[in-house]
Amino acid sequence: MKAKICGLKTKEHVDLAVTSGADYLGFVFAESKRRITPEKAKEITLNVPRKVKKIGVFVSPSYEEVETIIQQANLDMVQIHGALMTEKVSVPVIRAIPVNHAIQAALSQEPETEFLLFDAPPQKFVGGNGEVFDWQQLDTSIIKNKKVFIAGGLTAENVLQAKKRFNPYAVDVSSGVETNGVKDPAKIVAFLKKVI
Repeated sequence: MKAKICGLKTKEHVDLAVTSGADYLGFVFAESKRRITPEKAKEITLNVPRKVKKIGVFVSPSYEEVETIIQQANLDMVQIHGALMTEKVSVPVIRAIPVNHAIQAALSQEPETEFLLFDAPPQKFVGGNGEVFDWQQLDTSIIKNKKVFIAGGLTAENVLQAKKRFNPYAVDVSSGVETNGVKDPAKIVAFLKKVI
């Protein structure tokens, strides 16, 4: 199972995530307390090995915005919440889907992206709210030929339960490795130790 540490804003936390075994690093370019500029994201990831993928997180963006930031921040992938663009972007897309009572119906209409990410329904911000969605509402067994990310309130304490229930391709954590809204090195290490 692979791991994504999301909402990174400092080189120290990027380096720690990489050395502790993270496969994906997430950078938020949407409205959020974790928002970062493309220039800063590029600056703090200059030494990241090629095998660790840099993901930009967006909410209902325009095609132009996404493509511009892919270049500015040197991104490997993008994660899209909200409305999806009609145009095909130049890197792989992770389609973020909020899990609610209509989730199974939503899955039958999802676009052709290789990656799906399931998260708690939006609150003040889309994603990164530290809320666990109702795991009973999601049946991943019907999803064929896609790589599934599980997000939403994951921590070192519950990530193995998520693995057992969903057997996902990857897990995604942001607030679950923070203390008082700031990334906590000990929590990053503890989370990744459970996953890898």
